[in-house]
Amino acid sequence: MNVYISGISGTGMGPLALMARQAGMKVSGSDLSKGAIYDELVKAGIDVKIGVQDGTFLRQCLEDGIDWYVYTSALPEDHSELKLARKMGLRCTKRDDFTAYLVEKMGLKMVAVAGTHGKTTTTAMIIWAALKLGLPVAYIVGTTLGFAPSGAYHNGDKYFIYEADEYDKNFLKYHPWLAVITTVSYDHPDIYATKEEYTDAFEQFKAQSKSVLEYNGDTMKWNDGRRTMYKPRLFRLAGEARRIDAALAAEAVMRMEFEEYSRKGMIVDHNFMGLIEELNEFPGVGRRFERIADGVYSDYAHHPEEITATIDVAKDEAKLQGKKGVVVVYQPHQNTRQHKVRGGYANAFEGVDKICWLPTYLTRENPDLPIIAPQELIDGLNNKEIAEVAKLDDDLASKIQKYVDDGYLMILMTAGPADGWLREKFGD
Repeated sequence: MNVYISGISGTGMGPLALMARQAGMKVSGSDLSKGAIYDELVKAGIDVKIGVQDGTFLRQCLEDGIDWYVYTSALPEDHSELKLARKMGLRCTKRDDFTAYLVEKMGLKMVAVAGTHGKTTTTAMIIWAALKLGLPVAYIVGTTLGFAPSGAYHNGDKYFIYEADEYDKNFLKYHPWLAVITTVSYDHPDIYATKEEYTDAFEQFKAQSKSVLEYNGDTMKWNDGRRTMYKPRLFRLAGEARRIDAALAAEAVMRMEFEEYSRKGMIVDHNFMGLIEELNEFPGVGRRFERIADGVYSDYAHHPEEITATIDVAKDEAKLQGKKGVVVVYQPHQNTRQHKVRGGYANAFEGVDKICWLPTYLTRENPDLPIIAPQELIDGLNNKEIAEVAKLDDDLASKIQKYVDDGYLMILMTAGPADGWLREKFGD
């Protein structure tokens, strides 16, 4: 099968391309700029065209035949490649349909991790521990991994670990063997008009899953009533959110391991403490409390609850490193989202020493909504006296360097271009 992917080098589509390639398919694709997975794609021998997506490269690939055109949700309906693909009568879908096809074609048992927050880290933790235990797993995760490619498949794999995104209702295409639900709180108002629509989608996802493991805010439970074995307090990772992710990952991996022993007709020999130690050594992932330089970190958090969880990790890490405290640079994501979540910021930054608040990164916006200025959002904080409006400029870079030199841990929280700016200014 020949597959063409528009938006191929980002964290959403790149891992899918890698998995398809390793499953024996011919994969090619384009992207406007080099995304986080670009180098992995080139290494895998995938033909990638970077630059203007005017249809020229797609026409070249059509000479060898294309069976499936897959495109990112970020692609507008009038995109040149998408219009050409439809004109040529190609099978055109977003990534969810193609991913579901791969899972069915290869007979994989899907372990799908979903939730408003924590799904990337939890997915990566499951991958880390499963690989350490030698379980036959394929996987896709929406970030870069320092210990493995972002997507993988090998002949003989039995399980498929997947970060199931709720955006664009992507996760409702799947019927997992095991669904792992981290936390559920309202997000993506551009897709779900109300909180009820959002939570209903998760209920539907759970109903479509054979087994469900979820963390409901204070306890972890299985939908079939079986007792959970792993508790967050058993792990020594920094931050309660990370310890919860680790407990969920351990339970999921244990279920996979028991299934594998059963499949092979073997007696279960589960190393309870060994799995804890493996997860305690989890090296982290890109854009999730990722170290950029000494004292400088970047994180994807852009929702009040994610911010609170990330700050909890940052405070624990600052203590472990003997830092004076925590300084935050924050870039909100999407003005439409800010109109829905602005009330949740009040206590979100509790315990930090300084906040530098950037203008909102605008994308997929409702033009009828007024843009909320940084100072308006700051005014809603209970600790607004420690916050100031900032810009991505040399003045901010100098302030960050001074805080780091003075012994503070500095963390940038953004789902936007501020991450690239930070890496350019402070990357090792």
